[in-house]
Amino acid sequence: MLLIDKPTGMTSFAVIQLLRKRLGVQKIGHAGTLDPLASGLLLVAVGDETKEIQQYVGLPKTYEVEMLIGERRTTGDMEGEVVEERDVPSIDKAKALAVASGMIGAMSLPVPTYSAVKLGGEPLYKKARRGEAVKAPLKNMEIYALEIHEVHCEGGRCIVSASMEVSSGSYVRSIVEEFGKRLGYPATTKELRRTKIGNFDVKNAQIPIV
Repeated sequence: MLLIDKPTGMTSFAVIQLLRKRLGVQKIGHAGTLDPLASGLLLVAVGDETKEIQQYVGLPKTYEVEMLIGERRTTGDMEGEVVEERDVPSIDKAKALAVASGMIGAMSLPVPTYSAVKLGGEPLYKKARRGEAVKAPLKNMEIYALEIHEVHCEGGRCIVSASMEVSSGSYVRSIVEEFGKRLGYPATTKELRRTKIGNFDVKNAQIPIV
């Protein structure tokens, strides 16, 4: 099992392809995809270890995230087009802390429209790219911890820096949008970094990709 620190702008599949060439091994798989705009820990199984990969897929994930409060985008992150915006003069940190505290636990949230979740046998992102209007299905997600570090407001937008530990299969983009709703504003994921998968820590990443 290899611990990889994936850079932003690279797909998880591209990481696997690069490792196949670098290690000279074809039998490689990963335990949990990271979006191209996200960085951080990717668990990669090589050779016979790929048979055991499922035991790692269901582990909880820990992320560092910057939430942009004041606009919502098609993709749920900075790659998409703005579909809703509203000036945010300020956000009281105490209110942000209260909202975060209220989100601890299980909830059912719509998955991002630009995701690999299938609807009618086809990934949602393919429908979205064709311009089809689709209603995103709800998915059970659980937040184990949500800690607010800093709130910075400027120019009608606020950046809320936070860390969160969530169940496997949870979409941070969905959680960020829900956080914004509870504050009373549209929100999108500005920066995202996965720091842990279970007890595996990105600090112990073994192979630099770039």
